[in-house]
Formats: sequence, C-alpha cells, structure tokens
Amino acid sequence: MSEMVNKERALPGRAEAIALPATHFVNQNPLMPPYPENMQQAMFGLGCFWGAERKFWETKGVYITLAGYSAGYTPNPTYQEVCSGMTGHNEVVYVLYDPAIVRYDELLQVFWESHNPTQGMRQGNDRGTQYRSGIYTYSQAQKDQALKSKQQYQQLLTTAGLNTITSEILEATEFYPAEEYHQQYLAKNAGGYCGLGGTGILFSKGSARAVFSPVR
Repeated sequence: MSEMVNKERALPGRAEAIALPATHFVNQNPLMPPYPENMQQAMFGLGCFWGAERKFWETKGVYITLAGYSAGYTPNPTYQEVCSGMTGHNEVVYVLYDPAIVRYDELLQVFWESHNPTQGMRQGNDRGTQYRSGIYTYSQAQKDQALKSKQQYQQLLTTAGLNTITSEILEATEFYPAEEYHQQYLAKNAGGYCGLGGTGILFSKGSARAVFSPVR
C-alpha cells in the first residue's frame, strides 16, 4: 500500500504482546528492563528493519537494538498485518544507548547516511508505507536536533543535485517488538537480504558535521 491507512480502517490487533528472547543475539545484553542507569532511547525507520537494525547494533555505545513496529494504530501487530498496509505502522529500530559513549547527533548521522531519505513510501525495491523514512523522538531536545539535522542534510543533498527529504519527524508512540525471528536477523542469517542503500552523501565530508550541536 502506497498511502497511509486511517485509524478507522486500521486492523484491530490484539492485547497480547509478542514474546521476546531474553538477550540480544549479538551482544547478549538483556532485551527487557531493568537496564543500566543513564541509558537513553531513540527510534528510527529507514526501510527494512533487518538492515536498519544492524546499522545501529554496530554503533559503539548502543546497548541494545530491537526490530519492531511503530507510528501506526494497531496494537501488537504481526509482520503480516504490517505488510498489508492496514496497521499504519512503520518498520522501525528501537535503540537503547549510552550517551556517555555515543551522542544522539551521532545516531542521527547513522540514520541519514544509511538510507535514501527522499523516496517517500519505499526504500529501494521495498515498497509500502512500512518502509517510509522516519525519526521518532522521545524529548524536545531530540526533536530539535532531528529537525536541525534534516535541514543540514537537505543542504548537502541539494548541493549534490539530489531530491527533497521525505522523512517524517514525529513524537515517539508505542513501540511493538517484531517477532523473534526478525530480531538481529542479519546476525542469525549470514548473507540475508538487506535492501538499504544510502545516497553516498556523508556528513563527515560536508559542512554539517562542523555545525552539529551535541545532544546527549
């Protein structure tokens, strides 16, 4: 589906949450609280969550990642329901990180550089509303930094002759973990599908990095 479903037409979902394994497959950190003190959360959508999750678990300072669904209407959706386009959800990655090691603006750089944020309701050959680009913020500080980074990255894209960013920037809503087989999928399945493809435009090679204001 290439257009967002409205709340009235969305699937009803269910009350029961999807069960998760006890630990992260890659780093063995616990997937459920309690977590170490001072951890902060972030959430991003950048196409198929298999490849997107790997981008963040490979980032130093990230404690855990979870593939899942958010920014829609249906409670505790299944993968098949999300793929139908009738839940409104996006495939997202939930990130719990240590701000003493990695800053939020550095996570934003991973986000922008790891996919093409100009493609609307698709990412590469993956088409549908669940593949849209999005940043889902947990504080005003995150929102401000996300908006600023979007403006900065757009300047770099425009200079390179590329299109307008379509990424949504919204307050984070309920995150629903995906089924166990989706979690850390590319670590469990060597050579598994990854449809991510960036624009090739990096903050490190443009003016944006110099004017980022660190937000922890």
